[in-house]
Amino acid sequence: MRPEPEDLGGGIWSVPVPIPGNPLAYTLVYALETPDGPVLVDAGWHHDDAWAALRDGLASFGLDVAGVRGVVVTHFHPDHAGLAGRVREASGAWIAMHRADAEIVQMFHDAVATDAGRTWEGGALRRAGASAGELADFAEREHVEPPARPDRELADGDLVDLPGRKLRVIWTPGHSPGHICLHLEDGDRIFTGDHVLPRITPHIGLYPYDLPDVDPLGDFLGSLGRVAAMTVGEVLPAHQYRFTGLTERAQAIIGHHEERLEEITALLSARPGTLWELTAGLSWRHPWESMELGSRRMAAGEAAAHLRTLERRGVARRDGDGDPLRFALR
Repeated sequence: MRPEPEDLGGGIWSVPVPIPGNPLAYTLVYALETPDGPVLVDAGWHHDDAWAALRDGLASFGLDVAGVRGVVVTHFHPDHAGLAGRVREASGAWIAMHRADAEIVQMFHDAVATDAGRTWEGGALRRAGASAGELADFAEREHVEPPARPDRELADGDLVDLPGRKLRVIWTPGHSPGHICLHLEDGDRIFTGDHVLPRITPHIGLYPYDLPDVDPLGDFLGSLGRVAAMTVGEVLPAHQYRFTGLTERAQAIIGHHEERLEEITALLSARPGTLWELTAGLSWRHPWESMELGSRRMAAGEAAAHLRTLERRGVARRDGDGDPLRFALR
């Protein structure tokens, strides 16, 4: 059940915005008071029901969506950035995100114009070892509109344009290359987006599965170590609920991924395998056999990210340069 909008005190309000058909259920959009109108942290999924929830939730606090000053997007994913463009259309608000995610949004717009995105995604699945039937299913997948391009790009350490307050950008790559947390220095709170959640862990994937020169899981673990060293009173994530104990939760997530790395190492110690085979051999919330292709694609991205970290640590290696992608112990 989706919670009700809530006044959190200190000029901050929380509005749960639904994500239709998604087990996450809702995104917590936060509104911060300024003399020139509220600034939102994230905006929610692009859907009429989500828009109604955001508009009406703000109105319950006497806030008009047409008066929104700006939207700070923690990362480009559609449950966070999807409604930012519609907010801008209604209010003239600026949209800000980290420059690394701004580049991805531009890439998505370019890919939609040429249909290149579908081409490389299909090729990535083939190289991972997906079956002919799975590739045929992918070809039928519906197109998803990219989020709105931002007006402003943020960098680590920047102060967001928030008159009378100090909201500082903390670059926390991993879940996305440009994911940011936002430390409200005048309120002893931190908005963590998807970086640190109270009960679940965010998806950390490598796309394409053999993209060179990046290590998203390594980046994520480093980012977790950075926020774990902070002293902050309350954590305001984008999903589930607010909590305290940032250091302990960040350390627990690090431990989870170290266990996952050990699980993949154990699979490789038995025998080399394709990315698809190794992914199928891992433990997941739902059995591999019952997963839809979209879930299998994300699972393979997560396995690829863990394999890349194992490669960087000198534990695993690519087993030849053929097609599909194969891995073995070093």
